[in-house]
Amino acid sequence: MIQEAKLTVEAGYEAIKTDPFPNRRTMGATHYGANMVERMEPKAIADAVEWMEALRETVGPNYEILVDAHARMDVASAIKAANAIEHVDLVWFEEPTHVENHNSLRQIRENTSVPLCVGERHFTRWDYDEILRDRLVDYIMPDIAWCGGISEIRRIASMAETQYIRVSPHDALGPVAIAASFQASIAIPNLYREECLHTWFETFKKIITPMFDIRNGSIFPNGRPGLGIELIPEAIDEFKIDVDSPEAQPGWWNNYITGDTKKSTGAWATADKD
Repeated sequence: MIQEAKLTVEAGYEAIKTDPFPNRRTMGATHYGANMVERMEPKAIADAVEWMEALRETVGPNYEILVDAHARMDVASAIKAANAIEHVDLVWFEEPTHVENHNSLRQIRENTSVPLCVGERHFTRWDYDEILRDRLVDYIMPDIAWCGGISEIRRIASMAETQYIRVSPHDALGPVAIAASFQASIAIPNLYREECLHTWFETFKKIITPMFDIRNGSIFPNGRPGLGIELIPEAIDEFKIDVDSPEAQPGWWNNYITGDTKKSTGAWATADKD
């Protein structure tokens, strides 16, 4: 993790996201996912604090750090965890609990000063209405492939803008979704940052042309029509997987690319509007 963080800083990215909490996979289960409501043991929270302090020491006092809990804690654990790592100075604490019950967010909101974020599991503007209207979070992360595409993500962003809530499009679905997300981000005035798993970029180079123009942590439009990229059809077959394989099961995708079975760290890029 420390080495990944150093490389991320050196590459010019201005923020980093990590998940320092244990999950069923790290405890030997066959899968983990959004169906979990976990009480975090004191040791788990203590380990997370140690992890976050080491990360802060590595990236320095002014670097932006974000934490993702992947919607797997119960409310009490989320409050304890948020308050335990607050001193690390987080940009946000993402998806601390299940997203279906907004009262959970309300309780966490009332018991911590750590900024909150949700969004990748919300679909269309109606899913966001109560969250934005009641300002239950400080940031949202709609996924362009899940929330309804470029038009819908812009509508959602406009709703958030009226509540002074910033937007960071979610990234997990490959280069076409990322390309669409980048295009939308350039036109979102209340953009925070565009999420990108930069460790995937070497793979993306094999299946799209041209590759994204990312320099010093920022992405620049390439002036091409549409999304600005084309798929390389003959390269796609290499990346087909058996839907019955362990790698294709719910929850496994999260760390599959990096092979990290304990904790994952991702970098963030700024969408340059110029």
